Amino acid sequence: MTSLWKFDSPRHRQSKTGYWFVLPYAVFFGGFVAYPLIFSFVLLFHRWNVVTPMEWIGLKNFERLFSDPLFFKAIINTLKFLLIHIPLQMVVALGLAVLLNSKLKCRGFFRAVFFLPVVVSGVVVTILWQQLYAFDSGLLNRMLSAVGIGRVPWLIDPDMAMLSIALMATWKNVGIYIILFLVGLQDVPRELYESASIDGATRARQFFRITLPMLRPTFVVVVVLSTIGGFSLFVEPYVLTGGGPMESTLSAVLYIYNQAFYFNHMGYAATLGFVFALIILGVVLLQRKVIETEPTT
Repeated sequence: MTSLWKFDSPRHRQSKTGYWFVLPYAVFFGGFVAYPLIFSFVLLFHRWNVVTPMEWIGLKNFERLFSDPLFFKAIINTLKFLLIHIPLQMVVALGLAVLLNSKLKCRGFFRAVFFLPVVVSGVVVTILWQQLYAFDSGLLNRMLSAVGIGRVPWLIDPDMAMLSIALMATWKNVGIYIILFLVGLQDVPRELYESASIDGATRARQFFRITLPMLRPTFVVVVVLSTIGGFSLFVEPYVLTGGGPMESTLSAVLYIYNQAFYFNHMGYAATLGFVFALIILGVVLLQRKVIETEPTT
């Protein structure tokens, strides 16, 4: 009788209610996170083209990866993109955030305008920039020709293509980092600037001695998010160049996509993705260690 009373107690009914609330997330996690991860791990050691049954091949996928020059080229291309994109994005975002944090007319309007590209579909933005970058009829080259400057091969020159993609990606994503820097700037105590002004510090000195040190946590977030976003570079080269010219814009994610859905090398694509994830983890941890290290005085 006592056990039956405990089973029907209000506390037990609350516990059952909690399980029902957790159930939708548990189903989602099991179906869309846990199962794909386990299945991807199984694919590391198999050859599978979706049509035929899986074939156990042991570590041959890893052997193929470490002897695949195209994968290493894709990694180098992605790192090249990051080296251009991250500094450019941080400088532009910080500069615009400082401007928008000042006493500027219509600040709300400009903040909305700079954030607008973030909410637009990446494919739409990429198609738009594809028209801007067109060699013969693109708006940018027509403007350059009008002022007497020759046309620029934005997407057909191997040395220019990745730079062009980085410029487009910065325009597309900079709004997010403007918001992050704005939040950081508004958290800086105004008393610090007032004290520095009384002591005769110029605005430039205030910026380098007060603003930048106080924005250190924001810099960590911006660099980490920019790195993860840069490593996931896919839509831009897929739509703009298809990885060309001469594979100069072939990103790691695009190469993995091609192996999986163009060549149907599912096992090898899973191996590429696994190794690429380890590379991302290592780079992000290294960045955090470097950025979060307090400068010695």
